[in-house]
Amino acid sequence: METVSSIREFHNVLNGELVPASFGRKIDSINPANGKVWARVPGSTAEDAENAVAAAKQAFPKWARYSAMERAAFLRQIGDLIAQHGEELAMLETNDCGWVIRETSYGLIPTLTSIWYDAAGAASVASRGETIQLSPTSFGYTLREPLGVVVGILPWNAPLFTFTIKAAYALAAGNAVIIKPSEFASVSSLRYGELLNTILPPGIVNVVSGDREVGEALVRHREVNRVTLTGSGNTAKAIVRSTAQAPKPLTFELGGKSPNIVFADANLEKAVEGVTTNGIFTGNAGQICVGGSRILIQRPIFEEMVSLMKEKMREELRLGDPLDPSTTMGPIANEVQYNKVRNFIEIGVQEGGTILTGGRSGEEALSVKDARFSNGFWVEPTLIQVQRNSLRICQEEIFGPVATVMSFDTEEEALEIANDTSFGLGAGVWTTNLACAQRMIKNLQSGNVWVNTYRRVGPELPFGGVKESGFGRDSILENTQEKTCVIEEG
Repeated sequence: METVSSIREFHNVLNGELVPASFGRKIDSINPANGKVWARVPGSTAEDAENAVAAAKQAFPKWARYSAMERAAFLRQIGDLIAQHGEELAMLETNDCGWVIRETSYGLIPTLTSIWYDAAGAASVASRGETIQLSPTSFGYTLREPLGVVVGILPWNAPLFTFTIKAAYALAAGNAVIIKPSEFASVSSLRYGELLNTILPPGIVNVVSGDREVGEALVRHREVNRVTLTGSGNTAKAIVRSTAQAPKPLTFELGGKSPNIVFADANLEKAVEGVTTNGIFTGNAGQICVGGSRILIQRPIFEEMVSLMKEKMREELRLGDPLDPSTTMGPIANEVQYNKVRNFIEIGVQEGGTILTGGRSGEEALSVKDARFSNGFWVEPTLIQVQRNSLRICQEEIFGPVATVMSFDTEEEALEIANDTSFGLGAGVWTTNLACAQRMIKNLQSGNVWVNTYRRVGPELPFGGVKESGFGRDSILENTQEKTCVIEEG
C-alpha cells in the first residue's frame, strides 16, 4: 500500500503561482501499469476557471505588445528548457498515461523542443498583412492581431504533445493561454506549466486540472476568445452547445477510424512495419487519433501479408514495464478505456470477426509475467479479420491496440471501403505505382494521407481532419484575427 509521502502532489498553475483547487478537492492519478495511485492533482471548480481567465486576460495586453522577435526569444528559451528537463517529463508522461519510455524519451521530447523552436520561427508570420492599392488616391491593408485568451482542452493519451501544439503557436501569435488537461492524465501538464512559468511572464500560460465543470466554465466564458480541443466527438458537441451564447473560433481534432491500404505491388517489408507496429500498436498502445485501425489488403497478397504481420507483432511487440526501454507497448491509459477496448474485442467476435492474433487482457496479456503489473490495464495487440466494413469495430473508434483486417480486389473497392466511415483524419497507402498513389490521395476523404509511410507528423506540416474528425488546424494563423484597413488621401 502506498504511503502518503509516496504519492506526489501537484497544483494548478495560475498567474505564475502554484495553487491548490479553490475548495481543496483532489483527484487521484492512477498509474495504468499497476493500477495504483501515484499522484494527486487539483479537482478544480468553476471558481478556479474564473481565476485562470482573469489571470490570462490581465497578462494578455503586455504580451501582445511584445514584438515577434521578443516573443520568439521566449519560445526558444522554452525549447532549451524542455530539452534540459526531458528525462523528468518523459517519466511523468509514462507514469500518467502508460506511454512507454522509449517513445516518450526518444520520440516525444525531441518533438516538443522542435515545436517550440518552429513556433519561435513562425512568430513573425502572425504579424504579416497585405497591402492592396484600391485607387490612385487610396489603399487598403490587412493586419494580423492576436485573439486574446486561448483555451486548450487536452486528451488523456498525449498530454504533453497536445499541450505544446496548442500553446506554442498561440503564444507565438501574442495570445495568453489556459490549458485544461484531462482529469485522467493531468500530472505532466501541471509540471510542464510550472516549467514554462519559470521563463514566461505571469499569467501568460495557466494550467487548471479538473473534470467537466472546469472545462464548461472555461469554454463558455465570454472573455475566452478561442477554444481548441483534441478529444471526442461528444466533448466537441458539448463545447458547441456551451459556446452558443458566446460564439468564438473553435478548432476540433476528434479522432478517426483510419484506413491503411496495402496494394499488391507494395514493398511488403515496409508495408508490414507501416500497418502493424508503426501503424497502430507502438503508438501508445493504439491510443492515437490517427491509428491505422482498418487494415485493407489487396487479395493476391492477403495471406502472405497477414502472415508477415503476425510474425512482426510476435517479434517486436513486448508488453511490460513502461519504464523499461526494451518495452515496446504499454498499458491502456485508464480503467474506463480498458473496459471499453475489451468490450469491443468481444463485440467484434460476436459480430462475426475472427481473432487472428491477440485478444487477451489483464495479466495474461503481459509478454513477461511480473507481479508488479498484475493489476495494470493490459490488452494484447489484436488483429481481427472481418468480411464487411459495416461492423461496429470497423465504424466506431476503439482507441486501443485493436485493428481489423479486410481484403479488397480493386482500387475502386479500396476507396469505397476506406471512405465508408464518419471519420476522416488519416489514411495510409502502400504502393509503388505513382499514378495509383495520386488517385488515392485525391479521392480519400481524409485530412492527412501518407504514401509508403505512416504517422509522419511534425511542426512543418498542418494536421487535422475532415468529416467527424473535426475541423481547423492548430496553426499560427488560426491564433490570429484579420483586420482590414482603408486609407484615403486627405
